[in-house]
Amino acid sequence: QVQLVESGGGSVQSGGSLRLSCATSGYTGRPYCMGWFRQSPGKEREGVATIPTYGVTSYADSVKGRFAISRDSAKNTLYLQMNSLKPEDTAMYYCAARYDYRSTPCRLRVGEFDDWGQGTQVTVSS
Repeated sequence: QVQLVESGGGSVQSGGSLRLSCATSGYTGRPYCMGWFRQSPGKEREGVATIPTYGVTSYADSVKGRFAISRDSAKNTLYLQMNSLKPEDTAMYYCAARYDYRSTPCRLRVGEFDDWGQGTQVTVSS
């Protein structure tokens, strides 16, 4: 059974930093594409960053230069380093994965991911 478990969320002041982690289990091999998404109350879930097994990472314009996604295949863990946090970054953050390539690149599209974690809350105060 595939599981994705996020951790590392919390409350910080504007300008602060947090590092999210997503521990994965149940996969045979490494998922092709992994990503971080976020959702605020009343808003749709949006892509934050994605990282394929090999290739280029992708970021939402709103987080470029502030967030960095990485993955440690040996530990089966995905990370999101978040710096210079802003109040508008406040949201529930979700880890997601897609195991197969399917001739589809690793993009910031909710519908292209199959497996999801339960989320970890990030709150940034001004």
